[in-house]
Amino acid sequence: MRNFISDFNKLIKLRLTLTVVFSASVCFLMGSRFQGEINWINWIILTLGGFLVTGAANGFNEIIEKDLDKLMKRTMDRPIPSGKMTTGQALVLSLIMGISGTYLLVSLNFPTGVLAVFSIFLYAFVYTPMKRKSPVAVFIGAFPGAFPPVIGYFAAFNEPQISWIPIILFLIQFVWQFPHFWAIAWVLDEDYKRAGFRLLPSTRQDKTSALFTLASTIILIPVSMMPTVYLMPSGQPFGGNIYTVVAILAGLFFVWQAVQLYYKRDVASAKKLMYISFIYLPIMQLTLLFDFVV
Repeated sequence: MRNFISDFNKLIKLRLTLTVVFSASVCFLMGSRFQGEINWINWIILTLGGFLVTGAANGFNEIIEKDLDKLMKRTMDRPIPSGKMTTGQALVLSLIMGISGTYLLVSLNFPTGVLAVFSIFLYAFVYTPMKRKSPVAVFIGAFPGAFPPVIGYFAAFNEPQISWIPIILFLIQFVWQFPHFWAIAWVLDEDYKRAGFRLLPSTRQDKTSALFTLASTIILIPVSMMPTVYLMPSGQPFGGNIYTVVAILAGLFFVWQAVQLYYKRDVASAKKLMYISFIYLPIMQLTLLFDFVV
């Protein structure tokens, strides 16, 4: 049983799945504030449904890349390439998770379920095969990667309506993914090359890739400030003073580390940028939630 749990965690990429669920859950709480109360039952349904759907997408990803995972040191111990789980077993688990997760999300409202299915399709069947063909894969992957806050926000409503808030939440997470993924691609470039993955902007650890990474962190600053200029029906900005200060300081720190990568162009600088990207997004979302609630 312990071995199965370990293999299952690797199949669904547990840490990545929890990160996605966290983003959706926080944005659900933001949406709930517009209704004056938090439906914790729906929050649990969203969390469980989001976990299952994300796990399914990651499972499909590993099934498709099973032969490539054997070539990379960081993935060769995953359950399928290591022989601990068959492709059929992984497929059954992924289908069960995908269907049950979608059912739970559709039970909240239809748009939430549709976005979840669309995310699985883009991530597993468009982004995954594109990784070996072109760096454009990062742009494609940024879409399903930015849907979780929209899914979470929509899940808070019985009948979701398009507004600037989910669009803003989407854009922040969308732009954030570029320095995040490019930092990871820089750190794992040697391993990625074994599988033929082309994720860096120029496909190499050079000045061009570092410049694109730096530019994306600079663009992230004005995008992250969008909540401070959008006014809610109450006349108050979506992001208040606390969020404004945190967004500016976090953005400048992010840019500074990208500058270090641009000048040094080494793995150590990319690794620091990667770690900063891991904490940047949850800090921004939690601060926005706190500022919004208070």
